[in-house]
Order: sequence, then C-alpha cells, then structure tokens
Amino acid sequence: MSFKDLHYGDRPLVLPNAWDFASGAALAEAGFPAIGTTSLGVAAAAGKTDAAGDTREETLALARALSRLPVPVTVDIEGGFSDRVADVAELATELASFGIAGINLEDGRADGTLAPLDHQATVIAAVKRAVPQVFLNARTDTFWLGDPDRDETLRRARAFADAGADGIFVPGIVDDADIRAVLEAAELPLNVLYLPGKTEYPRLARLGVHRLSTGSLLFRKALQATVTAAFGVTGEDGERPAPSYGDVQRLVSGR
Repeated sequence: MSFKDLHYGDRPLVLPNAWDFASGAALAEAGFPAIGTTSLGVAAAAGKTDAAGDTREETLALARALSRLPVPVTVDIEGGFSDRVADVAELATELASFGIAGINLEDGRADGTLAPLDHQATVIAAVKRAVPQVFLNARTDTFWLGDPDRDETLRRARAFADAGADGIFVPGIVDDADIRAVLEAAELPLNVLYLPGKTEYPRLARLGVHRLSTGSLLFRKALQATVTAAFGVTGEDGERPAPSYGDVQRLVSGR
C-alpha cells in the first residue's frame, strides 16, 4: 500500500515521529505502517533549537538513513529551510531521490508569524511540480501560534489544496466543529497532532480525521525515560514529568 493510500483507510493513520535511525527502525519493527520525523527531536539531538531553519543538513542525513526502512517515510522540513521557492523545491527533489514518500511543509515562522499566503501557495505548487509523487502535507500554524483562527485556517486550507497539496495539517486543532470545518473546506486528508487528553483517537476517527501524528511527544518521553533509568541505577526514585516542548528548547539553548 502506498503512503498516500494509507490516508484513506477505515481508521486514521497513526504516524509516530522518529528523531534518529534507531527510533525509526524500532517503530517500523513494531508494526507501524509509516514513519515521520520530528523537527524538535532532530534539532535537539544536534544541540540546536527547533524552527530556527538551520537543520537542513541534519534533516537530509536522517532522511537518507531512514530511507533504508521497509516502510514509507515522511520528513518534516519545517518551512523548507529557505524563503526561496526554488530552494524548497530543490530540497524536496533531493529527498525524493532517497525514496522519501512525503514531506511536511509549514507556514509558521521562527518569529511567530505566518508566511504570506500567496508565497506559501507558490512554494507548494513548485514542490508538487518538481516531485508530484511525494505526498505534501501542508501545515498551517493558525492554531499553533497565538489565538486559534478558524477563518484564516479555512482560507489557507483551501488555498493549499488549490496549489496541489495532498493533505492539510493543523497542529493544535481539537474542537469538533473546527475539525469538521477544515475537512469540508479542504476536501483533503486532515492531519491532527496528538495532544494527550485533547485529541483522543476514537473521537478523531468518528470525525473522519485521516492522520494522527505524535509530533515531539515520543522524543520528549524518551528523554523522560532516560533520566528515570539513570536514577534507577542507585534505586533512587528519579521519576520526572516528560519535558515540554519549551523545556527542550531551553535545554538546548542553555537559557
């Protein structure tokens, strides 16, 4: 079954997000039909902060390694690591040459703003022209950055669909009415970010969501398990909560 076909099954595709080859291989061996990457995990593993646009080489190196897996792989390329349309299309072409099945391309920027809609639509169209076989999951951060904005989300979802996107990703969306509105507006597979206690799998399945990503959760849980196991050597209770996204950003930035 192709990666695209996995979005049209009877139940939402659960897409676990890896940060290195070992985590990806373990998830594939466990039976997950496809693997994604987490930009936070990739950046933090390299001692860098997420969403800063400077992990292009690390992302390519991981993609090249993960392409050895026996399941489809989709790669988070943040905003494409460049404002130049041609650069993003070139990156997608290089990933496709490894056999990567999909990419995740976001409109959020490091300064907390959104890329201009026309520009983002142009990038999406250029990528699809360059690598039509690659599943382009167009992410909009209208719910992730600041106050949720349903109207802008729908406007962007329609524009991204018109530009040729294969799927829409709206991290932070949780409300039933918002999810239904995006599904109706885009008429494309909808990707929702798993947020414990807020985006339960059975409810999303009933709503018709196509894909549920774990984002940075697995990486952050792995950090939690590492600290707990280290304390366990002496029998000391080292149980700690999983670090938040902000905690990891602070950890690698040294602030």
